[in-house]
Amino acid sequence: MTNKEFDDRPLWSPRPEQIAATGMAAFTERARALSGLQLPDYDALHAWSVKHSTDFWREVWDFGGVIGERGARALIDGDRMPGAAWFPDARLNFAENLLRDSSNEQALVFRGEDKVKRSMTRAELRAEVARFAAALREAGVRPHDRVAAYMPNLPETLVAMLAAASLGATFTSASPDFGVQGVLDRFGQTEPRVLIACDGYWYNGKPIDVLGKLAELAPQLPSVERFVVVPYLAGDTAPELAGIRDAVAYADFLAPHAGETVPRYARLPFNHPLYVMYSSGTTGVPKCIVHGAGGTLLQHLKEHKLHADVREGDRLFYFTTCGWMMWNWLVSGLAAGATLMLYDGNPFVAVNGTEGAVLWDYAEQERITHFGTSAKYIETLGKSALRPAESHDLSALRAVLSTGSPLAPQGFDFVYESIKADVQLASISGGTDIVSCFVLGSPTLPVWRSEIQCRGLGMAVEVWDDEGRPVAGEKGELVCSKPFPSMPIGFWNDPDGAKYRAAYFERFDRVWCHGDFCEITAHGGLVIHGRSDATLNPGGVRIGTAEIYRQVEKLPEILESIVIGQDWPPQDPTDVRVVLFVRLREGVALDEALAARIKQAIRDNATPRHVPAKIVQVTDVPRTKSGKLVELAVRNVVHHRPVKNIEALANPEALALFDSRPELAS
Repeated sequence: MTNKEFDDRPLWSPRPEQIAATGMAAFTERARALSGLQLPDYDALHAWSVKHSTDFWREVWDFGGVIGERGARALIDGDRMPGAAWFPDARLNFAENLLRDSSNEQALVFRGEDKVKRSMTRAELRAEVARFAAALREAGVRPHDRVAAYMPNLPETLVAMLAAASLGATFTSASPDFGVQGVLDRFGQTEPRVLIACDGYWYNGKPIDVLGKLAELAPQLPSVERFVVVPYLAGDTAPELAGIRDAVAYADFLAPHAGETVPRYARLPFNHPLYVMYSSGTTGVPKCIVHGAGGTLLQHLKEHKLHADVREGDRLFYFTTCGWMMWNWLVSGLAAGATLMLYDGNPFVAVNGTEGAVLWDYAEQERITHFGTSAKYIETLGKSALRPAESHDLSALRAVLSTGSPLAPQGFDFVYESIKADVQLASISGGTDIVSCFVLGSPTLPVWRSEIQCRGLGMAVEVWDDEGRPVAGEKGELVCSKPFPSMPIGFWNDPDGAKYRAAYFERFDRVWCHGDFCEITAHGGLVIHGRSDATLNPGGVRIGTAEIYRQVEKLPEILESIVIGQDWPPQDPTDVRVVLFVRLREGVALDEALAARIKQAIRDNATPRHVPAKIVQVTDVPRTKSGKLVELAVRNVVHHRPVKNIEALANPEALALFDSRPELAS
């Protein structure tokens, strides 16, 4: 990291009265009373939460008002990782905690582009969940059975999840833009008993049919006994289901249970399986990661009520599909008393002739307090003409949340210059692996350009060098050296845990190694430099890909880029050269002058070792459906190796642009 990237003062600092009003401040007072310590700042609170983790997580349970029996023990086998067990005597139900009473009676608002607008009260949501749960029960669904959703971010998706959780069934989901093989790669492994799907969805103003894919899927998913179809495109018209075996319209599935208005909640052990989630990597079929109800609930309560400062009555938005873990994170906001702001469709759909304003119209009209999105969205918005600070009333907005990939310095600048000056910008990072965050924001801390604000409370996050020594101010591996409640229960169909251990615990003994290349800053924040498995290593020097992206994408000619290490020379696979692919603005061509400017920007602001040996122009850059760059997939194509799990990509056709490029032959 170079000092050129960072100013000597923060982009934003909370005022004393803002700090005093936060959940973090209230929790700190409770922690002081419990510990007898002064805990003068966030670092002290974090240190206490890690050293006295059982006290900390008990206090999160109480502060979050968890409904259930906590039991006497907070942790057993705490020296085992994996193998530690949190709250082994506890009994709770995830859905009961999300559907709790609240002074905020509005449960959700939904918008499907500019086509559909709906809302539900908590009472209406509870009643719908009760009916769906009764229908599942009648269909034979029991605890540990799987209920799957092949759905957009609709209210019915939330209903299905809560209904399954109320019974103790395990919920799993994929977004409807997945093709047939992508769905089979996921649900074919987890074998759901009931699958809820839509007839189609809206994207960029156009209807996209799903019934054809359902008809193709049905015979290949023999475990599914009932396909429940939501008429999203059809509206009040019943969808045509004749070509889909064992299919029933959503309304008909619920109709026999119209009298049900109150869900029946099964109180289950802390680690009862709540979700099966899927890795989005492109190096093999997706890993099926199983998450427990108690750990997910505690982590999300902590992150919402403390780190994001979500309060009762707040209006929580995250732009996400149901195939990304941020959907699971978003919906837990109900437990904090928030109203969920759901959106499905293209975030840049043109409405009344204006592109890019649809989400900000939503934010203004619905008084959104927390606006969550991907770093890619902020980057794209920054290269458009829209400036929400000038075009929209965002006076209710208190926090902007960003994840999916590292947020570049210019992304930080754009938020404060063009969205809102007085707002907490919380860049967050964790993942599907823990259905939560390792590093994230705090409403009591300043925001420094390019930095994630802090390590999560209760998370023993450190940065280690190759020898397993903690370092600060140096790049290394992000690790978590102590157990935490939202560690996965395990992987699906991994009876001896070998795949689970190999994924996180092979690098360092009994320490979670997350696979992020990062550093702890002088402010106590963190900078993510990219995935460790995509880290470049020219001449034996490790370089994070994000360090290159930060420089390249400052240039106005460049819309996006992707960088890999190419084995070079081919006969010596022990070394690599840095290859940068760039997608340029329309009408711009890569010439020697632009290539020289790109190299100079990287050399001046990073190091000479970051400078690419080759720069190649492409017309598209492949990403996952959640917006993450897929350096490994591109690297495999360049080296003529197979790419698996193609269905994880939003634009798999882009991979062909990297195959057999003549520029890389010499």
